[in-house]
Parts: sequence; structure tokens; C-alpha cells
Amino acid sequence: MFGIHDLPLFIISGLLLNIMPGPDSLLIMTRSATQGWRAGSAATLGIGAGTMVHVLAAALGLSALLSTSAAAFTLVKWIGAAYIVYMGIGMLRAKLRGDAPQVDTPALQPLAWRKIFFQGFLTNVLNPKVALFFLAFVPQFIQTDSSNKPLAFIILGAIFNFNGMLYCHGLALFTAFASARLNIKPLVSLWLNRTMGGLFLALGVRLALSEQR
Repeated sequence: MFGIHDLPLFIISGLLLNIMPGPDSLLIMTRSATQGWRAGSAATLGIGAGTMVHVLAAALGLSALLSTSAAAFTLVKWIGAAYIVYMGIGMLRAKLRGDAPQVDTPALQPLAWRKIFFQGFLTNVLNPKVALFFLAFVPQFIQTDSSNKPLAFIILGAIFNFNGMLYCHGLALFTAFASARLNIKPLVSLWLNRTMGGLFLALGVRLALSEQR
């Protein structure tokens, strides 16, 4: 249907790729561990929205610009790297709330779910590697003689995104549950957040140094 082939293989491959750690997983785990599963789910929804932007852009041919234009790729890469570094610095500068000594009080200043959503969205949509991934991965499961390749691309991209969202919501729930079971103290939560901030800095630098392939 729609020129799509080997759909089970596509689904399995997509799930395995979603399990690989990256900025998206780190953001979900950080927000879930420090603010609960709802915050992690807000980040997941933002990431899913960013993924659909890449899917639609690739289906319309816009993402091909990133694969052929060094200038466009470099521009998006540096913007994305700068934003990830900015997020990392924000996590490193996290502080305890004034009323943190109470056991049931969150250790860190809570971030609005709206802001967490946009963090997930921008972290994903400003990463040109995601666009190049869809251009390289999805067409392998579309027949060359398909009468409507853009539609087939969108369908496969939506399936990939749906499966990824299921995994990411599961990751948010698991991380929040583990954090609650371990009863992480406010100071430990603070340093966990700062550690994740350091990892985001490293990921931002890595993205900045990445090359177009």
C-alpha cells in the first residue's frame, strides 16, 4: 500500500533507533527525574512535534537542502548546538528553592510544562542530523516506482514518530517511578540536573563539530 514495503522491519528498526541515547532521551530523563512524569511527557510531546516537522519537511523536499547545501547545514547546526549548550548552562546554574528543606517539596525551581514542551521541540527541530536521518532511512522502505512517495514518506514518518512517542512516554514514566522509589534528596537531584547539564554541553559541542555527510 502506498508503495511501502517491509513495514515490520521498518517498525523494529525504528524502535531500536529510538532506544539509542541522545539529547532527546537525556531531556526526558532529566525532566522526569526532577519534576515527575508529566514534565517528561511534556518534553516527549515537544520532541514528537519536532520530529513531525522533520518528516513533513523531508516529504516536501525541504530537508534535501540540508543535505546538499553546506551553508544551510552549517547554519542550522550552529543554531541547534548553541541552543543545546544554552540548555546545558541553564541546568548547570540550577539552584535549590528557598523552601527545599521540606521533604515533599521539589528540590529545583519547577519549569512550566509549556517551556519544557518547547525545549523538546527546539532540541529536536534544530538538529540537522535528524533531517538527514529521515532522508537516509525512510526512503529505503518506499518502492522506487511508488505513485505517491511524499504520502508514503509521511505515513512512515508518522509511524516512526508514534512508536518513538510510546517509548519516550515509557521512559518518562520509568524515570519518574525510579526517582520516586529511590527517594532522591533535593541536593542529589540538584547535582543530577547539573550532571545532565554537563552532558548537554558535551552534546552541543559534538553537534557543532559534526560534519555534513
